[in-house]
Amino acid sequence: MSADFLETSLKYYCLKAGGKPGSSSSTATRSSPSCTPNGLVDVGEAAPAVAGGEKFAKNQKDLQELCRRRFFYRPAFDIYGGVAGFFTYGPPGCAVKNNLIRAWRQHFVIEEHLLEVEDTCIMQHPVLKASGHVDRFNDFMVKDVMDESKFFRADKLLEDVMEEKLKAPDLTEAQRQEYTSVRNQADAYSQQEIGEVFKQYSIKSPESGNDLSDPYEFNLMFPTPIGPGGYLQGYLRPETAQGIFLNYKFCCEQNSNRLPFGVAQVGRAFRNEIAPRAGLTRQREFTQAEIEYFVNPSNKAHPKFKNVESTVLTLFHSDAQLAAKDPIRMTIGEAVRSGLVNNETLGYFIVRTYLFLTGVGVDKDFIRFRQHLPTEMAHYAADCWDAEIFGSYGWLECVGIADRAAFDLNAHAKAAKCDLQYKETLEKPVQREVLLLTKASGVAIMKAFKKDGKMVKEWFDTLPQEELECIAKQIKNGSVDVEVEGSKFTVTPELLVLERKMEKQTVNAFTPGVIEPSFGIDRIFSSLMDHIYYSRPKDDSDEGKQVRGVLAFAASSAPYKCCILPLDQRISRDERYITYLTGFRSELSALGLSYTSDESGATIGRRYSRNDELGIPFAVTFDFDTMQDKSVTLRERDTMGQIRLPLDDVAQLLRNLCAGEDSWEAALTRRK
Repeated sequence: MSADFLETSLKYYCLKAGGKPGSSSSTATRSSPSCTPNGLVDVGEAAPAVAGGEKFAKNQKDLQELCRRRFFYRPAFDIYGGVAGFFTYGPPGCAVKNNLIRAWRQHFVIEEHLLEVEDTCIMQHPVLKASGHVDRFNDFMVKDVMDESKFFRADKLLEDVMEEKLKAPDLTEAQRQEYTSVRNQADAYSQQEIGEVFKQYSIKSPESGNDLSDPYEFNLMFPTPIGPGGYLQGYLRPETAQGIFLNYKFCCEQNSNRLPFGVAQVGRAFRNEIAPRAGLTRQREFTQAEIEYFVNPSNKAHPKFKNVESTVLTLFHSDAQLAAKDPIRMTIGEAVRSGLVNNETLGYFIVRTYLFLTGVGVDKDFIRFRQHLPTEMAHYAADCWDAEIFGSYGWLECVGIADRAAFDLNAHAKAAKCDLQYKETLEKPVQREVLLLTKASGVAIMKAFKKDGKMVKEWFDTLPQEELECIAKQIKNGSVDVEVEGSKFTVTPELLVLERKMEKQTVNAFTPGVIEPSFGIDRIFSSLMDHIYYSRPKDDSDEGKQVRGVLAFAASSAPYKCCILPLDQRISRDERYITYLTGFRSELSALGLSYTSDESGATIGRRYSRNDELGIPFAVTFDFDTMQDKSVTLRERDTMGQIRLPLDDVAQLLRNLCAGEDSWEAALTRRK
């Protein structure tokens, strides 16, 4: 690539942003960040390099083996050989995933006072046509020209090629910047651009070395006929968001017609991925948890932003990506004030996302927020940031937080001919100039188009002012073609006569803007497993070859809160043990604590290790002393420390430990 690649990339970025080199993409609510002479945002301090991340790749094989063996998850239809992109969660994995969703609901739905809906997984064609998914929900694909069964997603293949080039031992700084910039832009290139990059680097099929086809679009939705006749076209939904937009009007009514408010949905989404790989991180059926937070587009301040504005985050802004620079560390308050993050509501949800991820056990040192490049963002979006987590597959997008403006509501309002505007009653009426059809023009239109005349006139009468202004400019140059309810009509300048009038306005009508945090639950699950896994040295007495893996789940995320262990089978056969166990289980269940038990003949140490693999934070051991004084041993997973206490005290202590209302250190101190 040419030596002036950096300069070219920066100019390209600025042009796509709608400005010029040295200027930033701006919106009505975004102030311009200060820029250095080279155009990069001059805010924040350099983020320290990610240290210790190599352990994730090193542990990957052992962790995957553990997940399969203990049935956290396995390929779906495994006994038939499986199909790429589909997975089944086993009992412990299902429990962890449900705990993540429960924590998400507590963190967002409860604490942020959101409404929640559950919409259908099958959506009819007109819905996804209006949202743009039918026409634009595509990835670029290339295939092996000699073996058409080999398909590759173009942007991911390009990323892999650049990653390999970056590993070269004799890499120069100029090459590092070049390859890093290409990698960072991989999913932002147009079809023509990515084709040119493939030719420039002579990228071949990775499996055969054969030539690849030119990139072409592949729609990711699963089509499905609806009804026995199959005449109604439907699709498995590619995201949960559209179900929220379709029900915005009814949710607004439930919220007493007040803005701002948020609506959440958790459920399955389906995407026919070109080349599923990397475990749970790219599936064809997966779980999303999405929020659509509806705001006044002219006021995106958030009342609780002041509570989080001092939170320091690692931010990887678009300028830095294109220039192959490092992320920066800065407070979210600084980011919003400088214009790096578009508005307070977007910034608030970025911080809340960070707090959720760290709260469920993701290591804060391996979280960053990457801003979308202008070519990645939809034309209507004001700003978009991804929460990325570093793990065994490198940096992985797990959450997208986007300011989607009013695109979706406007699109559905137009397609469904439904008024989705928010009506805000003004304290004092105001005079407003409006553009209207003249009375004579309305009569002329109805006469000219005969049976369709009333429909065309009403269409002009209800057209938003900005669209009517646009038509008013076009009609000066001659006739205008308009489409009304699927039919096209040619309107001449003689027919369309507009006038401006002052109108008393008591209501301010507008389409709400939307801030959308979208969570990939399966990707968060996968990243969490990377971060909490570690292995212990084997005991001298342990002759097995198996690694002693441990999953250090936070108690809130663990599949089970405790494991019940009789010291050996003599205890498990004792009638007193059965009596004590029955009562203890009832106490745990009443407190909402999940548990498991292991009454096998293995040694107590081996059984401790088995349950450490499952990430169970505590173990309760019944022994011979229990039969005499009804006391048990409580063991903590990570320290392997133990305390002795009455069985009657254990359930409440476990409840307090799992709820974060007590600590293991404090419990140890009390029992000394």
